[in-house]
Amino acid sequence: MQIAAPQLSAQLQRGLRSLYTLYGDEPLLIQEATDAIRLCARDQGYTERTVHTVAGAHFDWSEVLASGGSLSLFADKQIVEVRIPSGKPGKDGSQVLQHLATQAQDNDSLLTLVVLPRLDGPTLKGAWFGALDSYGVTVKVDPVERQALPQWIAQRLQLQGQRVATGEVGQRTLQFFADRVEGNLLAAHQEIQKLGLLYPAGELGFEQVENAVLNVARYTPFKLAEAVLGGQVLRVQRMLDGLQAVGEAAVLVHWALSEDIRTLHRVRLAMDAGRPLPMALRENRVWGLKEKLMERVLPLLNAATLGKWLADAHTVDGIVKGLKAPGWPGDPWSALQQMAMRVAQGCHAR
Repeated sequence: MQIAAPQLSAQLQRGLRSLYTLYGDEPLLIQEATDAIRLCARDQGYTERTVHTVAGAHFDWSEVLASGGSLSLFADKQIVEVRIPSGKPGKDGSQVLQHLATQAQDNDSLLTLVVLPRLDGPTLKGAWFGALDSYGVTVKVDPVERQALPQWIAQRLQLQGQRVATGEVGQRTLQFFADRVEGNLLAAHQEIQKLGLLYPAGELGFEQVENAVLNVARYTPFKLAEAVLGGQVLRVQRMLDGLQAVGEAAVLVHWALSEDIRTLHRVRLAMDAGRPLPMALRENRVWGLKEKLMERVLPLLNAATLGKWLADAHTVDGIVKGLKAPGWPGDPWSALQQMAMRVAQGCHAR
């Protein structure tokens, strides 16, 4: 049974299950979900816990089986926690996980907790993951995307008795906060806790948030590419500055941007040849948030415009590698900015 992370609390209230699998790449949310399961288990007498972290191809899975088959003299219920940072248990691990899943319902003195990173499609269809999902509760922990971050911050502030002003002023405060912590949810959580220590319960003003919240945002080239497709010009500039400041490789930033331009161009040509947009996107392996962004912008763009952007990407590729080009700045980051802004402005909602 698969549920989303926000549904976990309600599920635990209905009754603790003997097998839980959590997967996702957001450490804070994974930690909070595992803490909630452990707390519920502790209240029901699970007083002993063993943790196994699967590292390398030669991990001894027999230790996991042994943990589940033995109880200490001081506890009649225990938690066996299996952490697989790679998301790849291997052949032996696959067999052990399937065994643990099938045996979970027959042992009410053992709670098995499996923690995984974000998984790709083939892994989600694997036999071992299917067994975990069939015999237990599978919790998908999604990241908090930028558009949802202000609301997430507001909810967390509310939990500690604080809030921002209503209306436009409050939204400006939340947007400012989100800009400062984007891409770094753990730091966002810490900044929220800091506000709880600095100020009493009640309404927070913009100046209080501005003075207290540090700029701990972390950006990636791939999130930058999403902002470009979203036509978020100011955010694109902020992200480019941030990536340059932390020493990100210009060649990786260029690759992320140019890959999206190539995809847009291929899909546009397919559409012009009579392919329906959804089919063209699937054929080019576009899904998730990027699929939604491209669905919005492709009707606004023609093949000629995309051809020019493709030529720009080729030119900037040379600049990033040390070449010069007429009409373009010689600095790689300035060239990337010119290229990214041209695309972002073209993708801006009209």
